Amino acid sequence: MADSLSTGPGDEKEKEKEGKERDRRAAKLDKSKEKDGATETLSFSDKNGDRKGRKRNLSDLSLVRFITTELTRGYFLEHNEAKYTERRERVYTCLRIPKELEKLMTFGFFLCLDTFLYVFTLLPLRVILALLRLFTVPCCGLSGSRLLQPAQVCDVLKGFIMVLCYSMMSYVDYSMMYHLIRGQSVIKLYIIYNMLEVADRLFSSFGQDILDALYWTATEPKEKKRAHIGVIPHFLMAVLYVFLHAILIMVQATTLNVAFNSHNKSLLTIMMSNNFVEIKGSVFKKFEKNNLFQMSNSDIKERFTNYILLLIVCLRNMEQFSWNPDHLWVLFPDVVMVIASEVAVDVVKHAFITKFNDISADVYGEYRASLAFDLVSSRQKNAYTDYSDSVSRRMGFIPLPLALLLIRVVTSSVKIQGSLSFMCVLLFYLGMITLKVLNSIVLLGTSCMFVKEANMEEKLFHPPPSAVSSRVNSRAHRTKHVHTAPQQEPTADKEGASLASDIAQPTNMAESAANVLPKSDSDTFLTTPDDEDDDKIINSDTGLEGEGVSHRTPKKDLLEIDRFTICGNRID
Repeated sequence: MADSLSTGPGDEKEKEKEGKERDRRAAKLDKSKEKDGATETLSFSDKNGDRKGRKRNLSDLSLVRFITTELTRGYFLEHNEAKYTERRERVYTCLRIPKELEKLMTFGFFLCLDTFLYVFTLLPLRVILALLRLFTVPCCGLSGSRLLQPAQVCDVLKGFIMVLCYSMMSYVDYSMMYHLIRGQSVIKLYIIYNMLEVADRLFSSFGQDILDALYWTATEPKEKKRAHIGVIPHFLMAVLYVFLHAILIMVQATTLNVAFNSHNKSLLTIMMSNNFVEIKGSVFKKFEKNNLFQMSNSDIKERFTNYILLLIVCLRNMEQFSWNPDHLWVLFPDVVMVIASEVAVDVVKHAFITKFNDISADVYGEYRASLAFDLVSSRQKNAYTDYSDSVSRRMGFIPLPLALLLIRVVTSSVKIQGSLSFMCVLLFYLGMITLKVLNSIVLLGTSCMFVKEANMEEKLFHPPPSAVSSRVNSRAHRTKHVHTAPQQEPTADKEGASLASDIAQPTNMAESAANVLPKSDSDTFLTTPDDEDDDKIINSDTGLEGEGVSHRTPKKDLLEIDRFTICGNRID
């Protein structure tokens, strides 16, 4: 009984607590149901409001309102002024390209013409004077003096090459070659013409090196150690090169002649369309100023060569029609069409290259100044090359094979009989000399003006770029030996560091010797490094003026680019 009495009040209290908790839970459930009902009513009302708003918006969106908005909406180009100004400048640059490009092409054409006329006019006279000196100096007892100057030796070698190659060309039958090519199909001739163009560029690229090697081997001072195979092997290589290159140009001219004489002109059309393929191969490539300069020189050489080929084709056709003037007017439209397509392709190609690579049209003035500098520097007393050789290296235009072919065609087409014919030939030769002299005078005056406008007069009194480079390399070599001297009593830890620095420093010095070219900004693009600049560059690269100097990619100077490359490819 006592236990039941003691536990009774506790059980009642627990039951009361459980009842209160149940009441609280029921109240919470009722409140949650009320909230859910309220949210449902609110969402339903919101949905009704959205439907009403959508109905209003749909009533506003009509076809008339859309057309009215499209016709009356506006925008302001001045909010992006820099973008549209740049686009306008690009258009102006493209419009300036034809004028600036043709100025460069005209100047380069007369440079090539001057070099080409030199082979026919002054070179024979210089060879005669050199041979007279060769035979008269030993007879006069002047044993102490040199028999021939280096320039005269080069002239005599050129004369002998022309004579030997002309005698070899006399055995080549032009008529048989013409009929052999004419019997081929159109597609085969198109492939042959493309192969000839590629071969001509390869011959031009390697031919001047062969001739330069011959000239240097024949005029190299005897005090130096012999490091060549001899003058005669070099001479035979030069003769073989000139003969093969002349044969190649003859086949090219014969193919063009077949295209002119075809009835439906389909081959001529296909050959002209080949020029437009050149746009696809060059426009979408990345070009810098130096690469564009090389391609411009290649275009000058190609255009002049095409003019000479057209002249050869006209001579051969006029001979076949007994020099009838009426037939010249038959050839005239085709000649104009070939020249016009060449000019159009060059203009379009250069316009889009300058547009895609963000190059100004003023760069063609720099190219003109660089070509003019070659002409002016070749007229100095301390000149290290002949002007014709300078043009050959710069543009890839080698006049000897082309002149040899023209002489062969003219001598086979024109028959000289009687004293009157010899008088006409003499007058024609005097006229060519007059044209050469006048052209040289005008070119020299124009070149001096271009050099003065480009502020390049001081470079005329500087040594050649190769001499500057060699002097800089020698200074860098001396500086390397001075700063790589081992320290006295190095510790064991410092020996490894000094050895590593000594190993790494020659590599850095080689890179610094290669990076001595000037910075090509817009104002100093045509400049070459002076002595003080060379010292500063060497000191900065060796760490004399500061540490942590970053090596920049060298940019070649226009005056140092004297190699011909296919399609203006980069020279690294």
